[in-house]
Amino acid sequence: MKIIKPELLAPVQDYITLKAALENGADAVYFGIVGFNMRANAKNFALKDLKKIAQLCHKQNVKAYLALNTIVFDNELKNVEKILKTAKKAGVDAIIAWDMAVVTLAKKLKLEVHLSTQASVANSQAAVFYKNQGIKRIVLARECTLEQIKKIKKQTKINLELFIHGAMCVSQSGRCFLSEFLYNKSANRGACLQPCRREYLIKQIEGEEELILGQNYVLSPKDLCTLPFLEKILEAGVASLKIEGRNRNPEYVATVTKVYRGAIDWHFKNKGKNGWQKKWAELKNNLMKELEKVYHRGLSSGFYLGQPINQWSESYGSQATEQKIHLGKVLHYYPKIQVAEILIQANKKLTLDEEIIFEGEKIGIIKQKVLSMQINHKKIKSAQQDDIIAIKTEKPVCKNDLVYKLIKRVL
Repeated sequence: MKIIKPELLAPVQDYITLKAALENGADAVYFGIVGFNMRANAKNFALKDLKKIAQLCHKQNVKAYLALNTIVFDNELKNVEKILKTAKKAGVDAIIAWDMAVVTLAKKLKLEVHLSTQASVANSQAAVFYKNQGIKRIVLARECTLEQIKKIKKQTKINLELFIHGAMCVSQSGRCFLSEFLYNKSANRGACLQPCRREYLIKQIEGEEELILGQNYVLSPKDLCTLPFLEKILEAGVASLKIEGRNRNPEYVATVTKVYRGAIDWHFKNKGKNGWQKKWAELKNNLMKELEKVYHRGLSSGFYLGQPINQWSESYGSQATEQKIHLGKVLHYYPKIQVAEILIQANKKLTLDEEIIFEGEKIGIIKQKVLSMQINHKKIKSAQQDDIIAIKTEKPVCKNDLVYKLIKRVL
């Protein structure tokens, strides 16, 4: 059986992350609008943005998927229908949903529906049931192993989508009530405050002993990373490979999308050629170093190779090897000579050969080394707060784009 190259699906939450996904090789993007999606705490778009998003995506032959994947109540159905009609008119390619009311309304409007992982589909009979309801693609439960995925694919012939990178939840397919119980912020409405990721104090009821539970955050799983065994994922023959991260920053979206784009393309181009396995292993090793630079809580194979026993995050927050610090902003850009005039606003020093990031709605993010700097047409080796410097850029930037300096992160 010939295996078709799968779609690479990237997460976006605003125009900066959208540009980052488009510029780094995404075949499709998924996003939410304010309300009715599983990342209510992300920036998200407004209803009026749908047409522009679809146009930006289609201009680069990229598909746009709208996530409407929360539980919906009766008093919200009219608003959901309005959103779906706007999405249809805007040219959105598919709706990601699992509430059957949303599915029914979308089908009525002849919108393609992809079943969210929130539906917890983990067997072929459930997949066939939803296929018979008109579902065009199923995002399988994250608890499925590779062998189970292959079996479901063989028995149903339906298009499947898998998560390949990003956050995992301690609860079955994210069905958790901890945030709602503690803070009245429902995970199933996309408003989870992630109390599972925090450090806790355990106190004995009938004594004075106390324990701080934090060395291993036993409610906070490591992030999923399938790059080390990506060839096994590709052999499963699924339709789409999905990156989690609509709450994460533009560098994460850009880096993770670029890494998996490069790996997928290389594998399909070179598999079977003389010495390809050694080169493939070397490529994955180099790409892993790139993934480790951006936000993650430690990396895990998830359930793909078996149950992830004791794969909990070992410390609070990100384990990224790099971090960005605000440096300044672009005052002017001279396109003919490709030079940006930058005001250094932060009390930070910038020196030659350091890496910087330009970030803006039109450019997404641009990462480059500082190979030369000038003040008043005179070359300098370093700059500091309040200096206005000229730097040659690798790509065009815009006035008021933010500038960050990349530094090694101390773990």
